[in-house]
Amino acid sequence: MDYYSIATILIVLSALFGYINVKFLKLPITIGLMIITIVFTVIIVGIAQFDDTLLIQERKFIELIDFETVLLDIMLSFLLFAGALHTNFNQLKVQRWPILAFATLGVLVSTFLVGIAMFYVLKLMNLEVDFIYCLLFGALISPTDPIAVLGILKKAGAPKKLETKIVGESLFNDGVGVVVFLTIFAIAAKPDAAIEFSDIATLFGQEVIGGIILGLLLGWITFKLLKSIDNYEIEVILTLATVMGGTMLAHHFHLSAPLAMVTAGLIVGNDTVRNSAMSETTELYVDKFWELVDVLLNTILFVMIGMEMLVLTLEGNYIYAGLLAIPIILVCRYISLFIPIKFFEKRLDFVPKTNLIMTWGGLRGGISIALALSLTDVMHRELFLVITYVVVVVSIVGQGLTVGSIIKKLTRKAV
Repeated sequence: MDYYSIATILIVLSALFGYINVKFLKLPITIGLMIITIVFTVIIVGIAQFDDTLLIQERKFIELIDFETVLLDIMLSFLLFAGALHTNFNQLKVQRWPILAFATLGVLVSTFLVGIAMFYVLKLMNLEVDFIYCLLFGALISPTDPIAVLGILKKAGAPKKLETKIVGESLFNDGVGVVVFLTIFAIAAKPDAAIEFSDIATLFGQEVIGGIILGLLLGWITFKLLKSIDNYEIEVILTLATVMGGTMLAHHFHLSAPLAMVTAGLIVGNDTVRNSAMSETTELYVDKFWELVDVLLNTILFVMIGMEMLVLTLEGNYIYAGLLAIPIILVCRYISLFIPIKFFEKRLDFVPKTNLIMTWGGLRGGISIALALSLTDVMHRELFLVITYVVVVVSIVGQGLTVGSIIKKLTRKAV
C-alpha cells in the first residue's frame, strides 16, 4: 500500500469518527476520537470471532504505519508550532521561570522518581527489568502532551495564568523530555561503553540550546519576511515553509525540532509581530490555516493511537503493571512540581491548588507511545508499550473528561 492510500484511509476514518463525535458524543476532539476508535477496534475484534478477514486487514494496515517516525519527525513540529502560535506570549513571558523549571527540573525529577518506583513495582510482580530500562520508561512517560490538553483547557475556562503554565510547560517539556529519553537510550543501548558526563552534557546542550537558537533565528527571519510584503496567500505559505524547512534543518544538525518549532511559533504568534508584520486579513488566514492543520493532525493522531491497540501484546501482567503505573506517575508528577511551585507561588500569585490541577491536567499522549515504540526488544519493548498505552488511554479519557470540572471547582474563587 502506498503513502497516498495510507493517508487517505486515515483521513477518511478521521472525518467519519470526527463527524460521529460532533453529531452524537459532543466530547473534546481528542477524547471523542480515541473512544470512538477504541470502540471501532473492539467491534472488529468481536467480528473476528466469526470472520477474521477485517481484523487481519486492519492489523496489516497498522503495521504499515511507522507511528514513531510519523509523529516525532513529521506531525509533532506542525502541532507544536500551531500550539505555540496561539499561546498568550505576554503571560508566557511573566510565567517564564516557573515554566522553565517545570519543563527541565520537573521532567528530570519525574523521570528518576517514576524509574525508581517502577523498578520495585515490577520486581514485586516478578518482572525482572534492569533499572536503566525503568529509567527509560520514566523519561518517555514524564513529558505531558500539549496536543491532548490545549482544547480541553480552553473549554474549561481556566484562568489565563494557570492555562499558560500548563500549556507552556507542555510545549517545552516535550522537547526536553525527548532529549532526556534519547540520552538515557544512548546509555542503555551501550551498557558496557564508558559514557562521560561531558558527552551527556554536550548532547543535551546541543539539542536543547541549539533547538531554541534555531527557533529564534527562524522566527526572526519569518517576521522580517512577513513584514516586507502584504499578501496573505504567500504569508501563510511562509509560515508553512518555516515549519517544514526548520524541521529539516533541525534534523540535519541534530537539534531539537520540537523546541525549535515552539520557539519559532511563539515569536511569529506574539502580539508585537502580529501588529507590525501582519494585516488583519493575513492574521485571520494564518490563524485559521494553523487551526485547521492542528485539528486535522489531531484527528489523525488520535485515530492512530486508538488503532495501535490491535498490535499490542495484551498480557494480564502487562495490563496490571499499566494500571499500577497510573497512580505512581501522578504522585511522581505532583512531587516533581512541588519545589518549583513553592518557590515561585508567592512572587507570581499562583492560582490556589495549582499543583493538584497541573498534576491532573498533565495528560500523556502520542509522544509517549511514539517513544515507547522506539524501544528495542532488549529494553522490554512490549511490556513498556502496553504500560504506556494503558497510561495514555486512562490519562486522555479519565483525566481529560474530568479536568475541566476540577479546574472550575478549584478555581471558582480565583476567577
